[in-house]
Amino acid sequence: MPHRLYRIILTPAREFLSRRGGGVVLVHLAIDDWMGQLFCPDLPQPLDFGWVMERAARCERRIWLMALAIVRGGGRAVLDLGFMKAAGRSRFLALADEHGLSAKLHYVTAERDVRCQRVSQRNAARGDTFSFEVTPAMFDAMEALFEPATDEELALAAVVATD
Repeated sequence: MPHRLYRIILTPAREFLSRRGGGVVLVHLAIDDWMGQLFCPDLPQPLDFGWVMERAARCERRIWLMALAIVRGGGRAVLDLGFMKAAGRSRFLALADEHGLSAKLHYVTAERDVRCQRVSQRNAARGDTFSFEVTPAMFDAMEALFEPATDEELALAAVVATD
């Protein structure tokens, strides 16, 4: 089954409709950066998934507030939060709507083998996109949690195949 990575891009509604982005600041807010810096040094062994998810929820709340400030200041925010569950995707889209923001769901796909290879390469290279080492157990745990896109989500999303 292809992997589905979700990102939501937020823009001020009027900016999205009028300018379509020319010269607008775009800020990438990735949950992995926050989790890696704030909590990975304290990660319990063996891995306690409840501990991880509680902290991820805290990061999501702070990331949302930061994104809101960025967009209210005229920029765009890319929420790279994984969005493993349909409820989480719906919640952030609803938040955008409540605040009068335009939000676009981006759905990026790759087959499992391709993703495994990319994760291994990122772990080894420790380059600009590296936040923390993703172990096979972590990869498998997240894979098991993922909820596929609904037909309604797919109809509204920008879908990008990266195989």
